[in-house]
Amino acid sequence: MKFSQFTYERPNFENTKELFNKALDLFKNATTPEEQIIAMEEFYKIYRNVHSMFSLGFIRHSINTNDAYYEAEQDYIDEFSPKFQDLFSSFYKELIQSTFRPQLEEKWGKHLFDLAEKEIKAFSPDIIEDLQKENKLTSEYSKLIASAKIDFNGDTYTLSQLEPFTQSPDSEIRKQAMEAKFGFFNENVGQFDRIYDDLVKVRTTMAHKLGYDNFVQLGYDRLKRTDYDAKDVRGYRKQVETFIVPLATKLKERQQKRLGLSELKFYDETYEFQTGNAKPKGDPKWIEEQAEIIYKELSKETGEFYSFMKNNELMDLTSKEGKMAGGYCDFIYDYQSPFIFANFNGTTSDVDTLTHEAGHAFQVYSSRHFGVPEYVWPTYEACEIHSMGMEFLTWPWMERLFKEDTEKYKFSHLSSTLLFLPYGVAVDEFQHVIYENPTLTPDERKQAWRDIEKKYLPHRDFDGNAYLESGGFWQRQGHIYEDPFYYIDYTLAQVCAHQLWIKMSQNKEQTWNDYLHLCNLGGSKPFLELVNGANLKSPFEEGTIEMVVSEIEAWLNQVEDENL
Repeated sequence: MKFSQFTYERPNFENTKELFNKALDLFKNATTPEEQIIAMEEFYKIYRNVHSMFSLGFIRHSINTNDAYYEAEQDYIDEFSPKFQDLFSSFYKELIQSTFRPQLEEKWGKHLFDLAEKEIKAFSPDIIEDLQKENKLTSEYSKLIASAKIDFNGDTYTLSQLEPFTQSPDSEIRKQAMEAKFGFFNENVGQFDRIYDDLVKVRTTMAHKLGYDNFVQLGYDRLKRTDYDAKDVRGYRKQVETFIVPLATKLKERQQKRLGLSELKFYDETYEFQTGNAKPKGDPKWIEEQAEIIYKELSKETGEFYSFMKNNELMDLTSKEGKMAGGYCDFIYDYQSPFIFANFNGTTSDVDTLTHEAGHAFQVYSSRHFGVPEYVWPTYEACEIHSMGMEFLTWPWMERLFKEDTEKYKFSHLSSTLLFLPYGVAVDEFQHVIYENPTLTPDERKQAWRDIEKKYLPHRDFDGNAYLESGGFWQRQGHIYEDPFYYIDYTLAQVCAHQLWIKMSQNKEQTWNDYLHLCNLGGSKPFLELVNGANLKSPFEEGTIEMVVSEIEAWLNQVEDENL
């Protein structure tokens, strides 16, 4: 069935509650583990249907935020989802204290129960109204970003459509495009500040109601991190500071040299070569056609997957007015279908986004067989291994997309994944500071960001831009508003993906098999067990980052980037 034929129907809470309570009674009154398993199947049927409607409503709203019908549906979903979470929390409470827990654990594994315990700890009916408020605030942020209509060079652009100008060979155009981009944020800084201030307050309120000292551990529990904690993350950030920040500075010095600049300003960072950045050699339709060939040649499994996505209209890739910013992958349970959303704009990000989101989509496509929906997706940091890993696994086919710019693309792509790590840990450290000090004013938050930014990105020169010099850069990062503490995940996964890149040069077939095994495991194990299952080293382990950096630096050093 094609995506356009998928039926959206607003879920009715009272009907859902009635069905749920019947299943709960079945579960409570079961006299055998088999009866409880039947009751669980009823729970999950309800779960899949409701979440399918959540996903369809969100996807169609994000494709066109100007569509009044789906805007209203998103508002309804924002109200409904915390109440549905309340229902499922009551199921989890019964699940973890089941008389037949040993038999259920034997069938589903211990991880399901660990996830349930995190869910119970991070939720109470007392916070339903707070969750509804949080949902409304994050939707308000998304709408504000999507509303951007930026006048530039005699035309009007969205934030995504403006990006190609930030990579122009003309330094003045780059500067003007960046100033226009952050001018939008500066013009709306009052709204961005107010939304985030309200989010910090409501999240802190929820943490206190649930018995936490602050939102930090609640944030970790909401993300269902079961096998590492804030102390592990702090040690990991220190490794990044020690081994990657100095190399990132060297890479920026190389960029400055090959561009022939006396100083590298913030608007120069997106322009990498005097001959221009690598670009895909065709329009969005052509990229989709090349991707079909790539995935057919990569493996039998990916060939089947991509045909499924294409034939069922499960990708919306082109940037347009009113479309939500960014890219994502969702999964519609009732139709067993992933969905890829992107904003192609003629830059390398078109390819990176497609391969990245295809990695997510291929993973859920591979693990859709699990009987419990909790195992279809893993936790976020494991999810990102599939996406970032796919970016590297498709490297052998990049010549199809970039032709004579292939080496330029590969140098840019690999170095950018390394340069991302200091920024990624800066975002994480910033959020720890904010939620450990929730009474900071908006100006104090910006100063905190600027201090952290200087620590991890010492090369960054904002050329006197008042908004950025005052610490406003973070307001462009939607995760900080919408998914608190979901960002270190990208960096942890990136270190794992780097290991896949290293292994690819040693044994391509074995690396693919490890990746495929990881996808098939879905979310059936916690992060570190999934890492181990893919024959990778933990990013937290001393020496992992140092090893990865040495391999990448050696490869980058053999490239004569000044000639690209």
